[in-house]
Amino acid sequence: MTRLSAVLGAGALVGALALAGCSSDDGGASGQGSTGGGDRTLVVFAAASLTGTFQAIAHQFEQDHAGVTVKLSFAGSSDLVAQIQEGAPADVFASADEPTMKKLTDAGLAAGDPVPFATNVLTIVTPPDDPAGITSFQDLAKPDAKVVVCAPQVPCGHATTEVEAATGVTLKPVSEESQVTDVLAKVTSGEADAGLVYVTDAKGALAKDANALKQIDFPEASQAVNTYPVVAVEGSKHAELASEFVAAVTSDAGRTVLQDAGFGAP
Repeated sequence: MTRLSAVLGAGALVGALALAGCSSDDGGASGQGSTGGGDRTLVVFAAASLTGTFQAIAHQFEQDHAGVTVKLSFAGSSDLVAQIQEGAPADVFASADEPTMKKLTDAGLAAGDPVPFATNVLTIVTPPDDPAGITSFQDLAKPDAKVVVCAPQVPCGHATTEVEAATGVTLKPVSEESQVTDVLAKVTSGEADAGLVYVTDAKGALAKDANALKQIDFPEASQAVNTYPVVAVEGSKHAELASEFVAAVTSDAGRTVLQDAGFGAP
């Protein structure tokens, strides 16, 4: 995997590779066959906040593994676990927090111990003109502010409730979304005055368009640091390949891609 850092060392390339369309982000389908006697499709379920980085890592993984296609399925971590528990074919699972990963391991669906590979924290995003005048986490409780957050069962929503508990501030959101990218979309489209997303989501949006939104970091975010783990899924038809993908994500080169996108070290 020594070529990964050379090819992907610049964070800007993450977006370019995403547009290349080398890996699909629609859920559930898988391929068949094997290298040396056909082709293989590795199905990777990953938290929505990993979209850009995993598209980049998957692209290089395909380049380094002849005959392999990585099929990516992005959604809220809790939704992905539920799909795997219901029998959806997946070879690798990457969660946006450890409690959600524990649901997979408790169900006996993890092949080995999950490996932490990144951390993330929340930030506030508003439309560029900040119509509600948001400058702090406390401002999100303004009665006239239309705030959007993740649902509590989703890792980004759980982090939100942790910050609320730490600050004593109770939010009354107008909407609770099943994945963090939906929160971001409602803010950038002007449907909401503010939203709580990961710093990586804000950074990615601003990298594409410097005027897409306003980012407001707040110190209380440190009260809810999400650790991201990844693991091969029990029963994978491509167990060795799944382990190699986990190794690619957790390698120094893979973490460089994640760091460039704004993720912290585990």
